[in-house]
Amino acid sequence: MRELVVLGTASQVPTRSRNHNGYFLRWDGEGLLFDPGEGTQRQMIHAGVAASRITRICLTHVHGDHCYGLPGVLSRMALDGVQHPVHLHYPASGGDVVRALVAVSSPGIDLRLHPHGSGGPIAEGLDVRPLKHRIETYGYLLTEPDGRTFLPERLRAAGIRGPDVGRLQREGVLGAARLEEVSIPRPGQRFAIIMDTAPCAGAEELAAGTDLLVTESTFSDDDGGLAQQYLHLTAGQAGELAASGKTRTLVLTHFSSRYGDDVSLLALQARARAPETTVIAAEDLQRIAVPRRRHPVRETSGETTAIGLNHDGSS
Repeated sequence: MRELVVLGTASQVPTRSRNHNGYFLRWDGEGLLFDPGEGTQRQMIHAGVAASRITRICLTHVHGDHCYGLPGVLSRMALDGVQHPVHLHYPASGGDVVRALVAVSSPGIDLRLHPHGSGGPIAEGLDVRPLKHRIETYGYLLTEPDGRTFLPERLRAAGIRGPDVGRLQREGVLGAARLEEVSIPRPGQRFAIIMDTAPCAGAEELAAGTDLLVTESTFSDDDGGLAQQYLHLTAGQAGELAASGKTRTLVLTHFSSRYGDDVSLLALQARARAPETTVIAAEDLQRIAVPRRRHPVRETSGETTAIGLNHDGSS
């Protein structure tokens, strides 16, 4: 299952209906928790997210609304007896803050600290890019390896069917048939999260080709001056990121309390800049599925349908 669970959508000041930040991503066997702000542990209970599902915690930066929920989450994991290693990724310059937050957590879990001080890969399939904020900040990019999409007419011609399709995918050759002869390339899925930042090259790199992009939308376009002053994005700028990156689904979050519960204006401003993108103004406890993979279609004189593979390689 690949699904985003939104635990909180407020920026610096929570409201009666919006908790501080928190985003849990189910990605096959991984459970990634991004930016657990104050109250994240309680939001997890409301959302039905078990602490035992968390395998990685990723902090974009160490402003309080993005990390003050960390002690509670770690303490709950210790209480629940989580046995697997938990990897904590964060900007290297925030080490003192992170160590202080960890120190007040209940001991008892295998917590592994992974500071990063530059852009690039930090774990298998997980990369960071520097953003432009008042302190060191990074966005996260999760990518699936590129795969193949099978062409049914070529499979039939090669006499390959049923379980043999998955075997050919795994081994690359089956009898006289080679994988590249009966399939075409298919890009893997891409998820990115961009929190506090002004427009920058790192944000553009993160957004490029994303199936699901989560990005801050702290201010409306009408408050662009404030966004520039505090190094945040407006809704329109978030939409521009999605449009330039050809994002399929854009999730807006990290809303200023000045807009109250109704952020429909921000969604409209983002959609105006990204008309080809599905734009969602997130609500607390909302669940958003990662869009199904794009299946490339090869034009032929006959059938053009393609067979895609599931995340585990089965057809």
